Order: sequence, then structure tokens, then C-alpha cells
Amino acid sequence: MSAADGFVLLVNRAAGSSEDAVVDQVALLLRTAGHEVEVRACGQPDDVDDVVAAVGDRTLVVCGGDGSLHLAVGRLRAAGRLDVPVGLVPLGTGNDFARAVGIPLEDPEGAVGHLLASATRPIDLLIGSDGRTCVNALHIGLGATAAARADAMKDNLDDLAYPLGAILAGLTEGGTPMRVEVDGEAVADGPTLLVAVCNGTGFGGGARIAPDADPADGLLDVVVVQATGPVARAAFGIALQRGTHLERDDVELVRGRRVIIDGDDLRDDVDGELGEPGAAAREWHVDPGAWRFVG
Repeated sequence: MSAADGFVLLVNRAAGSSEDAVVDQVALLLRTAGHEVEVRACGQPDDVDDVVAAVGDRTLVVCGGDGSLHLAVGRLRAAGRLDVPVGLVPLGTGNDFARAVGIPLEDPEGAVGHLLASATRPIDLLIGSDGRTCVNALHIGLGATAAARADAMKDNLDDLAYPLGAILAGLTEGGTPMRVEVDGEAVADGPTLLVAVCNGTGFGGGARIAPDADPADGLLDVVVVQATGPVARAAFGIALQRGTHLERDDVELVRGRRVIIDGDDLRDDVDGELGEPGAAAREWHVDPGAWRFVG
């Protein structure tokens, strides 16, 4: 790629010293390769707005996870700067978008090599009826319940929080009544365990629920799971782990450009950001090739 105007590394100020050391390594690698680098640490969304306002013609490299990328792209959109090339060095706990596009994990040198060797390409963006955006994936039902329980345990369990939250939710959570339509066609109307609307391949730190999703094909991959009984829930969990869940009769994958999800008191998780109960967006559509990604 051409990065003659340099890089701006966007860093979460709340990250710990180990992340600081990785960012320093990334900056050194880029400078050694002959590029100008500015490191900008952000603690609040307004700080990201300041970075966006000053990025100019440089490449914005998000050093973080799905939530950090979600925030950066959302702020670029709000500022009318989706023309800015965006790179990614995965430092989050989930890193599902990085997995979807093949960026090396836990390997700063590999991630920088991937960045420097990659062309800039258009990537789709999901837009909600409430104005929110989604870069990687959103989900409603079991996944959001698991995320809520994981959030409560995160301080004590760190990376184990989401898997444990998923186990606890899977043991106790039944189906939620909802109606799901994709491009005007009903996919589900009744008790539903999980709806995942995917641009990338999955969520939750490696749950590849839509393994063939392409974030640049102009389509949403909508996975609807109606495995609501206790035995069916357990079987679905095993199948998801094995990658055979799409073979099940109670799991359906539909691709389209617009999804409508109706139900009472629904809660969503968008790129790892947990929404409030009852505040889930009713409708999401894809904006094809809306932003520019280096990778």
C-alpha cells in the first residue's frame, strides 16, 4: 500500500502497560519501514472526534478490538470522513473482525506486515434504524444475554468471562418471541434462541456463526437459531463449536440487504457493545462499500 502521508495510531487510553508496549513496538516497526507515525491516546469518544478532525490524508490505524474499530468507523461516518483509510492492529479480547479478514492475532510484527502489504478496499457497513452502525456483527437473544452476564464477571475473569457467560445463559435461557424478516421474507416468527446479523464471520471471540460471511459482498448474513429446548440448546452449542451448526434443521442462514427484527424488550450486542434492554434497533440494512479498510 501507499502510505506516503503517514499513519495515526488510535489507542485506547484505558489500555494497560502491556498494550502500551505493543503500540510502541507497532510505531517503531512503521517508522523503521520509513513512515511517519503519530500516536493518539483516547479516553472518550470526543477524543476520537479530535483525531478524526486532524487525520488529514493519513491512514488511521486502530490499535484495539472490535469495539475500538466500531467507535472509530462510527465517528468517521459522523464526520463525513469515511474516505479515510483504516487499518487495524488487534489488541482487544474478541478481535472477531480481525479474524474475519485474516489479520494475525497476538503478533504485532505480523499485523504490521499485513498492514503494509495490503491494499485499501471498500468494506460494507451495517446501519440501524436508530442511527447506530455495525462493523462486524450484532446479535439478539442468547448472545446478548451471555454478553450481559460476561460483562458482570469481566473484572474477575477477564478473557474467560464471555465463554462462562455463554455457558450460564445457555443453561437457563429459553427462546424469545420475535419475528425476523430478511428483504421482506419471514425467516422466523415465534420463540427464537438467537439472531445474528453478520458482516464478519462471528462474534464473542471466535464463535464463527456465519463462517462464509464476506464483509465486502454487499450482503448481510443473518443466522436465526430456533433451538429453544434445553437438549436442542446444548446440541446447538456443540455444533457451533464444531462448525456444523448450519447443518441443523433449527438453524437457518439467509443473506440479504435488510433485516427487520420485531419483539418485546429485545436487547442487542453490536460489535461487543451491549445495548440497553428494550433498546434494540428494529431494522438494519447494509451500506455496501461504505468505508475503506487496509487489509
